[in-house]
Amino acid sequence: MNLSQFSLEGKVAVVTGGSRGIGRAAALAMADAGSHVVVSSRKIADLEGVAAEISAKGVKGRAIAAHVGKMEDSKALIDQVVKEFGRLDILVNNAGTNPYFGTMMDQDEKTYDITMNVNVKSIFFLSQMAAKIMKTQGGGSIINTSSIGGIRAGELGVYCATKAAVIMLTQVMAKEWGQYGIRVNAIAPGIIKTRLSEALWKNPEVNARAVSQIPMMRLGEPEELAGIVVFLASKAGSYVTGETIVIDGGRVHGEPAWREKK
Repeated sequence: MNLSQFSLEGKVAVVTGGSRGIGRAAALAMADAGSHVVVSSRKIADLEGVAAEISAKGVKGRAIAAHVGKMEDSKALIDQVVKEFGRLDILVNNAGTNPYFGTMMDQDEKTYDITMNVNVKSIFFLSQMAAKIMKTQGGGSIINTSSIGGIRAGELGVYCATKAAVIMLTQVMAKEWGQYGIRVNAIAPGIIKTRLSEALWKNPEVNARAVSQIPMMRLGEPEELAGIVVFLASKAGSYVTGETIVIDGGRVHGEPAWREKK
């Protein structure tokens, strides 16, 4: 196989939630593949170091602060990218939140709205804005971050519901926008060692229980998702659209079978 199919040379990518974790890992991997990368999150101070890391790879790295839960911020982000780079080829909708840990019976309206706005509404409208630009360019790639919580019911009720919505948004967008050369896919991580999930993996008891349910017997690292993002953004994935790729160490298939006793 010609590995140049994985090249992103000359492309322009935007990664939301790009200051750390999965977003940072994806941004750096795309930069390694030759793409200019704009990273975005709410606080500019959190982004500047990542943008510098990107630029050090010989491509353009840019940090733009935006709260994707706010329409005006999302529009300003896309407008600024097009103004500075003249195009937009790849959008990674990675920003996400889960401000509430508890039962659905007790969840309040405020945390419900925050979760829906960041995890669902932002993806819909950012993708819509990006697609209008990609349509004029003859195509592009949109990659959404869902979760195995969107495939299998978990303890984080509303969060799981938003991630299920992301999977369906991905499928509907792919079906509608494929005619314009726009591919839309999603990744569905399991428990990855990021700040968003640290309340889980930093708790020894919760961490041990989670690990025991994963066939690979460990949690994932952000860098282990980056290669999939590059694949979906590149020519190597040129006939893949509407798909959700699960990256969870096998957790959706249940706990390890015939586990060896130690």
